[in-house]
Amino acid sequence: MFKIIKNAFKTPDVRKRLLYTLLLIVVFRFGCYITVPGVDSIALSDAMGNTTGIASLIDTISGGAFSRFSVFAMSITPYITASIVIQLLAMIIPALERLTKEGGEVGRQKINRYTKILTIILALVEGIGLYLSYKSAGIFVDDSFLTGALVVTGLVAGTSVLMWLGEQITAKGIGNGISLLIFIGIISGLPSLLTTLWGLIMPEAGFSTTGLLTAIGIVIGAIILVAGVVFVQQAERRVPVQYSKKVVGRKMVGAQSTHIPLKLAMAGVMPVIFASSFMTFPAMIIQIFVPDIANQTGFLAGLYNFSIATSTSNVGIGYSIANALVYLLLIIGFTFFYTYATFNPAEVSNNIKKNGGFIPGIRAGKPTTQYLSSIISKLTWFGGLFLALIAILPMLLRFTNLNIAFGGTSILIVVGVALETVQQLESQLAMRHYKGFLEK
Repeated sequence: MFKIIKNAFKTPDVRKRLLYTLLLIVVFRFGCYITVPGVDSIALSDAMGNTTGIASLIDTISGGAFSRFSVFAMSITPYITASIVIQLLAMIIPALERLTKEGGEVGRQKINRYTKILTIILALVEGIGLYLSYKSAGIFVDDSFLTGALVVTGLVAGTSVLMWLGEQITAKGIGNGISLLIFIGIISGLPSLLTTLWGLIMPEAGFSTTGLLTAIGIVIGAIILVAGVVFVQQAERRVPVQYSKKVVGRKMVGAQSTHIPLKLAMAGVMPVIFASSFMTFPAMIIQIFVPDIANQTGFLAGLYNFSIATSTSNVGIGYSIANALVYLLLIIGFTFFYTYATFNPAEVSNNIKKNGGFIPGIRAGKPTTQYLSSIISKLTWFGGLFLALIAILPMLLRFTNLNIAFGGTSILIVVGVALETVQQLESQLAMRHYKGFLEK
């Protein structure tokens, strides 16, 4: 493993991409500690001492930037929400659908531009909401319009910078930039997790056998979760394809046998990220218009509690169970959406037929399309249910007094992004005739 990493740094192009990615990650982490102008640091430490609910979720994704009210406090969530909205609109608006499927590079650039514009709009709305929500907490130097404009501008600018950093990592670095920023934000909380585990073992009263067993159970559970996620992310169904003999030029090319690798989780970790953002979006909007919603009752308060149940157990078991069920359905839905967006059975079937190939025992054309669709449907159901169960299980376990909220989603994101990044790095090395990371 270390030899392969050494070879990666010896390859000029790969080394350049790795160092560029690390540089932008350092920039991201520095930005998490730059407080938005107009914030009273002393009042901030008192107000953000114990973040809960939606604030806790955003703080986890942003790598602690939210609790510091830094320029990256909103993280990349406005961009994720904008991506969801644009892709859903592409399903119902014919013009956007044509841009997505037939626009090519020009269409992709237009879709990207629309996503950026919507991101800025959502970031502006969310920034105003955050300012109004924490205005009564007294964390700002004053209540003037200028201070409010300065705070909102700083938050929107921070999200714009993160969007740019993500694009640069994707284009010039290693891995998916947006996913990698979320990954770095989550793993930045590992030292705090280790401190928590040590606190269970060695509380103020001295060594605790119960705390030691609890810590060991949490570690073993995390290892099992990681192993399960790795298995599902790497597992694939290989559909055999046979190509008959054909004439190429003046030569007769012999029959060839290959396969189509169909992964259990083609959509990767994006359905979990999208579902998390989708679930917490109502709470963000409600807080804009009703800053003290947490202390109220009624329909909006119920919707708010339902939305934040993803990240807190203080709203009651009824809200948590309802939230878990909707969260499960959203993950499965986004899994199907992303799978069929990246793999079109009809298109694959036509390509096999054009090249003189066939699946043994299946006739070419429509029967092949139906066969591939059946396989994809079964694989997606299994992969989607697995991802959903891993994501919601820690939400339900919070009522056993184990403080592992958001743990399942965090593990899914971390492992999924890590595997994706390693695979991209492996492909970079493979193009330069180096052995890959995943070789036994």
